[in-house]
Amino acid sequence: MNHLLCPVCRGQLKLNSNALQCENRHCFDIAKEGYVNLLTGSKAGALIGDNKDMAKSRKSFLDKGYFSPLAQGLAEIAKSNSPETVLDICCGEGYYTAFIKEKVSAEIYGFDISKEMVRLAAKRKSGAHFFVANMADIPIFDGSIDLAFHLFAPFCEKEFARVIKPGGLLISVCPGKRHLFEMKAKLYDSPYENEEAAPEIEGFETEKAQNITANIKLDCQENIDSLFRMTPYYYHTSASDKEKLKAIESLETQTDFYIRTYRRK
Repeated sequence: MNHLLCPVCRGQLKLNSNALQCENRHCFDIAKEGYVNLLTGSKAGALIGDNKDMAKSRKSFLDKGYFSPLAQGLAEIAKSNSPETVLDICCGEGYYTAFIKEKVSAEIYGFDISKEMVRLAAKRKSGAHFFVANMADIPIFDGSIDLAFHLFAPFCEKEFARVIKPGGLLISVCPGKRHLFEMKAKLYDSPYENEEAAPEIEGFETEKAQNITANIKLDCQENIDSLFRMTPYYYHTSASDKEKLKAIESLETQTDFYIRTYRRK
């Protein structure tokens, strides 16, 4: 864990028995699962981000392979760039991190603001280093990351520019135009396509844009509900429209992931 900063004084964290400690003796215990909580000013991140049930549901859904084309695509991008250090920003329960770790020999870090997500990520025993942290204040040294992944989360471009090396890559993933369109057609009378406009990010230039698409079949209500809860639609859909989705036992829908590659100037 050579690239981790103390969130209190910004000194380097080093392994000391079963904890990480800086020269000013700020100490952070390593949990039995292998992760460390570097989120300050909270109850260990337990009440922030996805809760235990949401994290468990997400892990169960992803482990069934519905989004494996995306995970494999990201792993191939990592392999083709031969990075020495990789950062999975908002890593969730570590599904994508594990795929990437299988393809590259880099030192890989992953973090999320949800303690429960990070706990599940660490339990995968992928060999990556996981920690709880806020994307707005990433406890990673300046210019120490060759390749960072950022999936389905807001941008914090100043922090991204700070931790990624000049010439390094940021791989960002958001829903493509037709992502889950058939699910939306079940929910809404007038479903719409997603916007794929790549934002300009200060300190980066867009190098490439591509889509990874696949068709999936959800064969039970549990899987339909798990996928729905992973989307922003779950929080912005009326109760009456949610009932439409609960009434079906299977669903075929397209997955469409828009991947943008940015180069750090």
